[in-house]
Amino acid sequence: MKKIFIALFCFVALVGCKSDVGCIKGDCENGQGAYTYGLGEWEGDKYVGEYKDGLMNGQGTYTYAYGEKYVGEYKDGEENGQGTYTYATGAKYVGEWKDGEENGQGTYTYANGDKYVGEFKDGLMHGQGTYTYGLGEWEGANYVGEWKGDERNGQ
Repeated sequence: MKKIFIALFCFVALVGCKSDVGCIKGDCENGQGAYTYGLGEWEGDKYVGEYKDGLMNGQGTYTYAYGEKYVGEYKDGEENGQGTYTYATGAKYVGEWKDGEENGQGTYTYANGDKYVGEFKDGLMHGQGTYTYGLGEWEGANYVGEWKGDERNGQ
């Protein structure tokens, strides 16, 4: 019985290992490489870019299996610096990132044509910014002023 269990375990381990997951090209530890994720919530995601100590560092492109994509700078495995995130809905953010969230100056273009140009903090519109409506009765109208936590706030 023990031999059957060991043989079955070895077979499952071998079959479960696919050549199209993990580091598929280059140096995914310290250098330039390509990595495809094969398990859990990241299954089918792919990162192509620079690595340092096994983490995404430098320039890279992360493509999500569900159709979204980030192209830009990474530090310690997270979006940091300048980058562009394109959503599956057609919305897009172009700007500064810190610790995996929109932080600093950026432009968020909504799928419906609305656009916000201004400051972000912790992934939210925060600080000075201009919101321009793209469709409907408010088409072309602007709000120019202060924002806090994604809400109009102040002048």
